Amino acid sequence: MIGIITRLFAREAAVSQAGPGDARALAALHASSFHRGWSEDEFERLLSDRHVVAHRATTGTALAGFILSRIVQDEAEILSIAVASARRGRGLARQLLDINLRRLAALGARSVFLEVEEGNISARRLYRRAGFQEVGRRETYYAPERGAAALVLRRDLP
Repeated sequence: MIGIITRLFAREAAVSQAGPGDARALAALHASSFHRGWSEDEFERLLSDRHVVAHRATTGTALAGFILSRIVQDEAEILSIAVASARRGRGLARQLLDINLRRLAALGARSVFLEVEEGNISARRLYRRAGFQEVGRRETYYAPERGAAALVLRRDLP
């Protein structure tokens, strides 16, 4: 019961643009969210790239989530999205995705692609609800020892 009350009164996350100074926090969240986390250096390089669009969500000073995408001409690819385990299930990933898609459209992207592990049901649900459709499949792309396929998804932007 106390957990429910705590969640009800939890502070809303503030979303803003992420930059190279966020590399350490994003790397830590990525490492806790995926089988192979990206390093701080990898994030620093991505966040310094003028083609990368990055947003972060914070509650107070704590990172609650992030999304990174890359745009080249009129196509974009979502590189990664992660939400802290304590903040999952509250619509934060959808909020980050919506903001990122709007920014990509404003920059001229007409279509967005991403890859998602076939077994990641919550992410697949998020993307389906956001209008993404499956356009391809990469067998054993994630964790070849487990045989986890990647689904290639696409959404056109207005």
